[in-house]
Amino acid sequence: MGLMRFNYRSEIIGMTTDITICYPTGMLTVLDRPPVRPVEKGGVQLPAPPEKFKYVPGMKFQTVWFLHGGGDDDTTAYRFTSLERYAEENQVLLVTPSVRDSMYVNTEYGIRYMDYITDELPKVIRALFPASEKREDNFIMGFAMGGNGALAIGMIHPELYSGIVDLSGGIGLTLDRDVYREQMTRNSMGRNRLVGCLKGADDFENTDHDLRYIAEKDLAEGKDVPPIFIGVGEKDFVQPRVKKDYEHLKNLGFNVYYEEGKDLGHEWDFWDLYFKKSLSQWLPLKKKPIYPGEE
Repeated sequence: MGLMRFNYRSEIIGMTTDITICYPTGMLTVLDRPPVRPVEKGGVQLPAPPEKFKYVPGMKFQTVWFLHGGGDDDTTAYRFTSLERYAEENQVLLVTPSVRDSMYVNTEYGIRYMDYITDELPKVIRALFPASEKREDNFIMGFAMGGNGALAIGMIHPELYSGIVDLSGGIGLTLDRDVYREQMTRNSMGRNRLVGCLKGADDFENTDHDLRYIAEKDLAEGKDVPPIFIGVGEKDFVQPRVKKDYEHLKNLGFNVYYEEGKDLGHEWDFWDLYFKKSLSQWLPLKKKPIYPGEE
């Protein structure tokens, strides 16, 4: 497994920022090896270890643009869960940008985080790292604030991704306009971190901060929105709102799947379990590198 933290100055957001990049290197080799055979230990026949993939110049990986939660940075999920191991098991590159508590939007205070993630970041990563450019090889996934961000970005830019995973994304943008208005007027006096990022309760409709508008616009324009996977803890405080967004999407006719984690809340135990499930089961990953000539 390889993990790198890359720091550079972004032109779109106008500041130096961090990105964590997770490489699935543990299953790669530079050696010429004979076929792997089963081994025996203590009289017990053990299964043969998996064959390793060769390092080849120009090889690439499917990529999951992985979005962190509120109050976190680009490293937190890798330190609190086995996310790195799950990327290794599924031979996928993970890219996590640090976006502070921005809600992953082009903020009302002027910093264009969504444009950064959908325009500048892919160009930088694909120029410097082995990330496939094809839509079929790109997915967006996040948890908590990042789950909401993944849902919003995936619906606003469906042409960029082949799958969307929203885990516990119950704060921020929503298809429920009444909930949006309520959350933007609650905890004012600077205590609500949404205020300043998102458009106010009186002017968000029919903008990119209105997911109901975005969903209906996608349908009207016949956009190819990828499958959406939504997961939330059964005891998570955001569960009612997450489920409402799922029901809105389902009623509109989107390809959406919903699952609740039994007895789990807004916590690392839930996210660790569903990071594994998302990469191992939900997303259509090839689970192998992409070699030159295979693209």
